[in-house]
Amino acid sequence: MAIKAYVLVVTDPGRTKGVLDVMRDIPGVVETHEVMGPYDIVAEIEVDNLTEIPPILGDKIRKIAGIQSTTSLVTLPE
Repeated sequence: MAIKAYVLVVTDPGRTKGVLDVMRDIPGVVETHEVMGPYDIVAEIEVDNLTEIPPILGDKIRKIAGIQSTTSLVTLPE
């Protein structure tokens, strides 16, 4: 059963499109959406194992230039 996580991203003004382009190429990121509200991007991560999520968040997503902050929501197994 796949593990899903949702990442809510706040970007620097004017950098959202560039951040989206980079995020779409990250393995494990299956969907990205530009949104309006307190966050600029919502991304869905899908992996086979819970241990795969921290490296995607810490080593890949949070290091993208133009990201101010992220909030991660990991789904619970059903």
